[in-house]
Amino acid sequence: MNVWYNFAPVNEAQKYLLQSLSVAVVDDHALILEGFKSLMRGCGVEGVETFLHAADLVNVLPCKHFDVYIVDIGMPDIDGFELIDIIRQAHAGAKIIVNTIHEEIWLLRRMLDKGVNAIMFKSTDFMQMVDAITAVANGEQYFCPGLKKKLSSYHQRIEHPSEREIDILKALARGYTSKEIASMLFISENTVETHRKRLFAKLGARNIADLMVKAVARGYINASDSSLNS
Repeated sequence: MNVWYNFAPVNEAQKYLLQSLSVAVVDDHALILEGFKSLMRGCGVEGVETFLHAADLVNVLPCKHFDVYIVDIGMPDIDGFELIDIIRQAHAGAKIIVNTIHEEIWLLRRMLDKGVNAIMFKSTDFMQMVDAITAVANGEQYFCPGLKKKLSSYHQRIEHPSEREIDILKALARGYTSKEIASMLFISENTVETHRKRLFAKLGARNIADLMVKAVARGYINASDSSLNS
């Protein structure tokens, strides 16, 4: 966890910007919240409010807006992705940084699909978090080095499944047969089989179980989608 106890130096431009910001930090670990508050203040940010429960932030949203929201998607009371939606419903232009321990590609893809402004792993050092806050406050996106590495590896793959193949992949993950999939998608069974063969070729899978494992690893489906996990 990124509970930092050494103050990282900030340049004058960062210090000037940080002093004017209001920041909401949502995390279910009190130690992380306290570390955030003290260290952000050490970098000149006085307007830091911490929330141990996502619901506590939701309660103040109707009457209060923050310049930057730093949220943990693993909150126990409200799903983090739902919390992002709630923040954006209250403040459409909200600038949101996800601070997470989760590094699974399918979860990272969900965060990107939500249009968050920055993604930071909880192993990231504090100076990088300061850089992220500065970038987001300036209207930029920021990804921590660990995420950049994962995205680079993901995008280097030559051929991704088409949208139709993703539909078939999700149906296969739920245990449907080719005949059932054909009926669901209003296509012929031969077409389903053709897409299946392409999926096996694109993912380099040996069998259906291997296909599911690789599909989850590459972020094409969620782990919870696969009936092989049950």
